Amino acid sequence: MSASGHRLAKVRGEEARVTPLELFFDLVFVLALTQVTALMSHQPTWAGVAKGLLVMALMWWSWVGYAWLTSVVDPEEGAVRFAMLGAMGGLIVVALCVPESFDDRALLFAVAYLLVRLLQIVLLLLSDPDDANLRRATLTGLLPSTLLAGALIIGGTFLSTEGQAALWALAIVIDFGGPFLFGQDGWKIVPGHFAERHGLILIIALGESIVAIGVGAEGLEIGAGEVLAAVGGVAIAGALWWLYFDVVALVAERRLSHAAPGSEQNGIARDSYSYLHLPMVVGIVLAALGLKKTLAHVEDPLKLVPAVALMGGLALYLLAHVAFRWRNVHRFSSQRVITAVALLALIPVVTEIEALVSVGIAVVVLWALIAYETWRFAELRDRLRHQVAEH
Repeated sequence: MSASGHRLAKVRGEEARVTPLELFFDLVFVLALTQVTALMSHQPTWAGVAKGLLVMALMWWSWVGYAWLTSVVDPEEGAVRFAMLGAMGGLIVVALCVPESFDDRALLFAVAYLLVRLLQIVLLLLSDPDDANLRRATLTGLLPSTLLAGALIIGGTFLSTEGQAALWALAIVIDFGGPFLFGQDGWKIVPGHFAERHGLILIIALGESIVAIGVGAEGLEIGAGEVLAAVGGVAIAGALWWLYFDVVALVAERRLSHAAPGSEQNGIARDSYSYLHLPMVVGIVLAALGLKKTLAHVEDPLKLVPAVALMGGLALYLLAHVAFRWRNVHRFSSQRVITAVALLALIPVVTEIEALVSVGIAVVVLWALIAYETWRFAELRDRLRHQVAEH
């Protein structure tokens, strides 16, 4: 690396782990998740949910870019530290604009978002000036798709709500399709760091679901029903944590670490983490929306949209796990598919019974799945956990 490169950035070593600055950066992303939930909560309609999901996908791809970036460069060394803090400033502007991203603050959201994305590209170019492959991948792949998507996002703010949504959806397709169109060669990651970073973002999403419970209880008289609903929400969040971190995350990290560096490893990182972790986070955010609405009316049935958000969000989370596991080790989890189908089948029931009972049913279904998997795969689970721990 050149001397200037040493002053500006430091390439990470193979044993690098997530740094405090990265966690600090991710805390700003918590606000973005909370704002997405607020956007959907204030507009609990199909259109409102669609807007929230569009914003969520945009925010996710921005975060993904920085996850790849900080798996190349140390965010706490050189000029990168200041650039990361600057990106956090831009990201918090984006987050603050989320509730009105289809109204008065659409243009501010779009401009701040594009600046955050472009700063990531600048940092990648500064990270290792002597790495021709990384430079080529950034300039010929990431930069064109980012500029095109950014132009569509800004252009959409001058159209009607429907036109804005259409252009933003097209921008998301371009962003997500970029790695397929331009390939994944030239990128570099530290497998342990990359997997850990995505695991932590799930923790942050689960934390946001707890925040949603607190927000849903604001201004309410806390009675027995509200207490039970809140405890049920924590039980759901705990089940989602268990389902990912007990074994799935450990096996996935080992698979990523053992993959051949380059195309194979980058392909797994792209599919398993950059792509398939999005439906997991979306599932958590949707479930948080359902829990928030439950707290407000524990004795009333959930309306259709919150009911779909609660049960459908949990089902989406499980189905994403199924795809995640298949991509990593080519094994199919039939019990998680069956559980997801059962949750979807319960949606008509949930719209007819008390919201508190609906939360209780979700708790029972998820923990029954955990109990079955713990019993059915006890020996395999124990062996895998010990092998990964020793590794």
